[in-house]
Amino acid sequence: MTSYPPAQCCTGKAIRITGGKHEAYLATPPLDKAKKSSAILFLPDIMGIWQNSRLLADEFASNGYLTLLLDTFNGDPLPVKAVANDEVDIFKWLTGGSTGDNPHNEPTVDPIVLNAIKALREEYGVKKLGAVGYCFGAKYLVRHWNDDIDAGYLAHPSFMDAGELAAIKGPVSIAAAETDHIFPAEKRHETEDILIKNGKQYQLTLYSKVAHAFATRCDLSK
Repeated sequence: MTSYPPAQCCTGKAIRITGGKHEAYLATPPLDKAKKSSAILFLPDIMGIWQNSRLLADEFASNGYLTLLLDTFNGDPLPVKAVANDEVDIFKWLTGGSTGDNPHNEPTVDPIVLNAIKALREEYGVKKLGAVGYCFGAKYLVRHWNDDIDAGYLAHPSFMDAGELAAIKGPVSIAAAETDHIFPAEKRHETEDILIKNGKQYQLTLYSKVAHAFATRCDLSK
């Protein structure tokens, strides 16, 4: 045989948290690599739990970290194709969701994130909790950092609040795109100034020849 048969692309499992109210994807590390009592909370971009996010969660798990990829949108993520083709009114979706009565704002997202942190700490016995936030998810990582997150990674962040960033109490790594109208040079420099004043360890890496969303949606033509 000159090739391998097709294999399953995602190895985690779909679960529900908060008494079955919210969807999530749980990627579990191999027993021989599992880092005891450590986990990653994955706060996704506006496409929620989709194939690329699941693959990233699987990769984190393969390196020993229990990873919880959270649906922060109450079952209403934006379709990948619609986002890629710029076919959606994102601000209309944020204020009302696809149906007009399912907003994706702080009052609705905050409790979902808090319940996920609680579940990881109490149900899964996590002692060291890292979090990753992509685009939309980065805002809520920063916003809830001091609700028991130990370290964080942000990729092409959006909607990030300066006051909330200034208050973080742990190390942070940020991945920025060279071309990004949401997190452009002036916002990167503002972020650096805030983190310098904060005094916590930080890393900010600028990636050349990539655009916003590169960490989850690469351009395969380049």
